[in-house]
Amino acid sequence: MGKEKEYTNGEITVIWKPELCAHSGNCVRGLPEVFKPGERPWIKIGEASSEELKRTIDTCPSGALSYKD
Repeated sequence: MGKEKEYTNGEITVIWKPELCAHSGNCVRGLPEVFKPGERPWIKIGEASSEELKRTIDTCPSGALSYKD
């Protein structure tokens, strides 16, 4: 399996699997203050609540984004 990146805010850990990403843009449209593809790191997890993150991640069609509590 390819590399995974994890981002945490202490309540939730966002997991990104770049090899699965379909670049649908759901994450960027859902939380543009968090998901910033032109920046590194591209996920600014502290810019939204855990519930907002979960709702947006649940719209990821490829499974590239997931989370664990």
